[in-house]
Amino acid sequence: MRVIPNSQQVIIGRDRVFTFDFVFGKNSTQDEVYNTCIKPLVLSLIEGYNATVFAYGQTGTGKTYTMEGIRGDPEKRGVIPNSFDHIFTHISRSQNQQYLVRASYLEIYQEEIRDLLSKDQTKRLELKERPDTGVYVKDLSSFVTKSVKEIEHVMNVGNQNRSVGATNMNEHSSRSHAIFVITIECSEVGLDGENHIRVGKLNLVDLAGSERQAK
Repeated sequence: MRVIPNSQQVIIGRDRVFTFDFVFGKNSTQDEVYNTCIKPLVLSLIEGYNATVFAYGQTGTGKTYTMEGIRGDPEKRGVIPNSFDHIFTHISRSQNQQYLVRASYLEIYQEEIRDLLSKDQTKRLELKERPDTGVYVKDLSSFVTKSVKEIEHVMNVGNQNRSVGATNMNEHSSRSHAIFVITIECSEVGLDGENHIRVGKLNLVDLAGSERQAK
């Protein structure tokens, strides 16, 4: 497989050409990937739109590196820490808006939903649907976060609960999907003098390895 320079195409074998929205070579940086693909999504999230980001591929192909990166190395930060920093930097610079940032964390394993932030890790949640908000997870916990440090703490708590579950289930980590949900509410006074609220939701997904999908 090779990337065609300065294009959006990949060649596999001799003549099988595939075209994508963006293509990155092996020397691409984390910042390059984030600024090209993810930054516009986070900006739209702040404007009240919904977005989802996930890395797809077999186990060992770099999904976790792309999504999380390497802690303590700013140049190798992944999508998730870059998104956290981007969101709270934008909020700190805003003047006429008020923001509320909430975080939730869930795991899907063998078609069961578990709240990774709940004190009761044995409880299984249900998927529901409402005409006004669409699909949602009933009784999923949500925590207000006011800084990068606070939202990182929420994610760390969920990851600890996920790893505890992994020790109790055979091959759990490679078969489970984890979804970290950031909900941003923005309150702003409009030209009519009334207070307007817009809500955006970002789903950051850690998918199971794609080699499991056939099974």
